[in-house]
Amino acid sequence: MSQDGKVKTTESSPSAPSKARKSLPVLDPSGDYYYWWLNTMVFPVMYNLIIIVCRACFPDLQHGYLVAWLVLDYTSDLLYLLDIVVRFHTGFLDQGILVVDKGRISSRYARTWSFFLDLVSLMPTDVAYMQLGPHTPMLRLNRFLRVPRLFEAFDRTETRTAYPNAFRITKLMLYIFVVIHWNSCLYFALSRYLGFGRDAWVYPDPAQPGFERLRRQYLYSFYFSTLILTTVGDTPLPAREEEYLFMVGDFLLAVMGFATIMGSMSSVIYNMNTADAAFYPDHALVKKYMKQQHVNRRLERRVIDWYQHLQINKKMTNEVAILQHLPERLRAEVAVSVHLSTLSRVQIFQNCEASLLEELVLKLQPQTYSPGEYVCRKGDIGREMYIIREGQLAVVADDGVTRYAVLGAGLYFGEISIINIKGNMSGNRRTANIKSLGYSDLFCLSKEDLREVLSEYPQAQVVMEEKGREILLKMNKLDVNAEAAEIALQEATESRLRGLDEQLDDLQTKFARLLAELESSALKIAYRIERLEWQTREWPMPEELAEADDEGEPGEGTSQGGEGRTGQEGPSDPQ
Repeated sequence: MSQDGKVKTTESSPSAPSKARKSLPVLDPSGDYYYWWLNTMVFPVMYNLIIIVCRACFPDLQHGYLVAWLVLDYTSDLLYLLDIVVRFHTGFLDQGILVVDKGRISSRYARTWSFFLDLVSLMPTDVAYMQLGPHTPMLRLNRFLRVPRLFEAFDRTETRTAYPNAFRITKLMLYIFVVIHWNSCLYFALSRYLGFGRDAWVYPDPAQPGFERLRRQYLYSFYFSTLILTTVGDTPLPAREEEYLFMVGDFLLAVMGFATIMGSMSSVIYNMNTADAAFYPDHALVKKYMKQQHVNRRLERRVIDWYQHLQINKKMTNEVAILQHLPERLRAEVAVSVHLSTLSRVQIFQNCEASLLEELVLKLQPQTYSPGEYVCRKGDIGREMYIIREGQLAVVADDGVTRYAVLGAGLYFGEISIINIKGNMSGNRRTANIKSLGYSDLFCLSKEDLREVLSEYPQAQVVMEEKGREILLKMNKLDVNAEAAEIALQEATESRLRGLDEQLDDLQTKFARLLAELESSALKIAYRIERLEWQTREWPMPEELAEADDEGEPGEGTSQGGEGRTGQEGPSDPQ
């Protein structure tokens, strides 16, 4: 598929399978070709929507330019026919994939309601000209059924234009014009039906000087309809029932039109305010806060000037919030196209992986500084680095007046503070005062964001630390001995960690052995207990022993001493 939305398809000939036969291309409904064809279809649809009713209600217009109307009519019919051909060659999405099979496209289009309306709109109703004459343009009212193509073209244009709110207002004005145009044509037709000049409400008698001209007839009718539909008043009172009905219908249409206009304008204004709120911070809340807290006038003036600078120069400070609804990859591509050239100027980021730079671009935070405002001061803890996008900053002394250097667009500072380089004599402290000379636009990259990205790119982290070390060596701010000592300490720490890991592995092995021995002992004990239980089941119960004693007891003449002997000769131990 080409970038303009045209998909090329080829079909192999059965007689010569090796040769490809070219066919009409399939259009992508989101491509440029389809979009421009929709814009082309606006003209025939608007022509039929405006001119047919005007020709039917103003006979002089129909009779005076008959040849021109016939040429325009059949030209619009030709475009209608071509539109059906285009619809048969417009693909559609099936599970997110563009279908280019013409058989499926034709079958799908033929089963839609749009296909039926397109066919009815091209019915040759002009054949009735042979009986009714060529001066009956109302026979072409079926051409109005292509109005959905007009709405589709407007929707596509609204999504593509860079000024959607202006387009919405223009579209609303066009709709209002069409409604007033139709109403003026119907008013003139009703006046002709009731009789010109019969009362003050209808169109004056064309026999009067000036009222016979076609331009005067249309402008008078349009003006009269505008007065009615805008409910301005100053219109003659109706005198007949038809006139009353026409006025009532127009008043109802005016009420609905007024509500539509107010709703559309409110929507446009709300969208504009929402867009401003999304692009620029709300200064009304800050101003109210400063008034309530009695902030001094000088500081309040600086804050207002900062907001005014953002608004006038279209500066954005919340790009992340604006692009948050885009898919991650698409958001990355947009950010790369805007900011990658700026980030690639930083020396420590040069020759890094493209994917790493894409991740970093998403972390850049735009910031705007006012004239005389300090970006950082000497001794501050460095938690971010800055890239100058636009403006000038000065490296100044502690008095804030003496300038040591001036930094311009494309330069950067603070990059060393966000990388933990061993032996850095300045540590994470700022070594200079940086002050904005005018309004300056900077990109800020925090240490936390860089660390988060570098956690996925360890090799890039090593490369960036090497570059930072080279920069510190050139600046004579790298303590080699301290770096070596820190490296040795780190190696010793890592060695101890490895030893602890080995000891932990030994302890885990011994613990696993103890668990195995414990499980084995538990199984042996359980087996012995079960065996003893089975043995004890064979022993006689105490009730059985008592019954055996009762059976062996002597008669009534037995002496007491015999009872004692019997008791001494009890059953032997079963064991």
